[in-house]
Amino acid sequence: MARMADLFSDTDAPPASPPPTRGTDAAPLADRLRPAALDQVIGQEHLTGQSGAIGRMVAAGRLSSLILWGPPGTGKTTIARLLADAVGLRFAAISAVFSGVADLKKVFAEAEAHARAGRRTLLFVDEIHRFNRAQQDGFLPFVENGTVVLVGATTENPSFELNAALLSRAQVLVLERLSAAALDELLTRAEAIEERPLPLTTEARDALVAAADGDGRFLLNQAETLFAVNLSEPLDPAGLSALLQRRVAVYDKDREGHYGVISALHKSIRGSDPQAALYYLARMLTAGEEPLYVLRRLARAAVEDIGLADPQALQICMAAKDAYDFLGSPEGELAIAQACVYLATAPKSNAVYTAQKAAWAVAKESGSLSPPKHILGAPTRLMRDMGYGAGYAYDHDAEDAFSGADYWPDALPPQRFYEPSGRGFEKRIAERLAWWDERRTTRQS
Repeated sequence: MARMADLFSDTDAPPASPPPTRGTDAAPLADRLRPAALDQVIGQEHLTGQSGAIGRMVAAGRLSSLILWGPPGTGKTTIARLLADAVGLRFAAISAVFSGVADLKKVFAEAEAHARAGRRTLLFVDEIHRFNRAQQDGFLPFVENGTVVLVGATTENPSFELNAALLSRAQVLVLERLSAAALDELLTRAEAIEERPLPLTTEARDALVAAADGDGRFLLNQAETLFAVNLSEPLDPAGLSALLQRRVAVYDKDREGHYGVISALHKSIRGSDPQAALYYLARMLTAGEEPLYVLRRLARAAVEDIGLADPQALQICMAAKDAYDFLGSPEGELAIAQACVYLATAPKSNAVYTAQKAAWAVAKESGSLSPPKHILGAPTRLMRDMGYGAGYAYDHDAEDAFSGADYWPDALPPQRFYEPSGRGFEKRIAERLAWWDERRTTRQS
């Protein structure tokens, strides 16, 4: 997030100068390392390079409204500032966290005044997804008439969080979490500006990069702490862990990250990878996800992706739910892990899932067709006189307890929805169905 002073910046300041050396500025390390040009931005070369979307816009001198979508600490604010400098636009910034309608009106009024003077404004909106729908609609006329070039920053999926009308007027650019190499380059730059190495062993330096989880700002804040302490010798990984707090993994239970991780868990189960399934399960539960939400998804995977290939899969899930209800956390989470591994290692079949969708479709299309009269109940004399129940063959009285009768409505030929996969228990079901089909054909001929 931008500094508080920057959140309400509305100046015509000249482009930023190169970062000062250590001792000339009391600003935080992350601010002193802010790039002075787009080609100095680390980790987003797919956007800022000559062939990237931003690189092409800058080369053409024409900038369209943008939504910068990416994890925290990947350079969204920095890129917005440098874009304004690169194409000669006035830079103004607000944060949806701190701003309301009055702030927006003031920003738009100032942008209109500058537009009349011949200078357009790049309006950077941090955390743009936090504005409600009506506030987002308020940007539209100023974007359409060219008063502002809107650059919004969000950590959330724009498809879910931003109005369709706003999205249609802006190009969504995806920033990537910083790679280990990019984070290491940030540390090298920090060491250069501090004019001394970080007090870390090679292993501890690698651990620091891994702990940042792709967040450059977090990494630099941790590095600043390390520079500030006086250490007699470099820290090893254990010493580093004791000194610094590990970054909590990004996981919002009601937002895009939540749905992405649960989808990854489900697909890992479907793909029979118990190791990956356990990893995503751990990601969710250690981040505070509601265990019953996870159990509901496991039960869905049991009926959608395993089905009758292993009929015990659903029973295992329900038993895990009962065990969790009985034990609570953390002991009950072992039952959830056991169910997760069972599903991932079970034979897979979506035959029942496919059959259910097909049967539902035919039921909706065929309307209210009456079942054949021979299988209708006949509790009254009138119904018996109408032929209800006439000729019904009681299967238990037939040879092999199978009559081979036709149970379909007269106006609807027999359908075939369920085709067992031949995997796991469904192999036996397939053999049984084939046996019945053979006898049905014989007895109806």
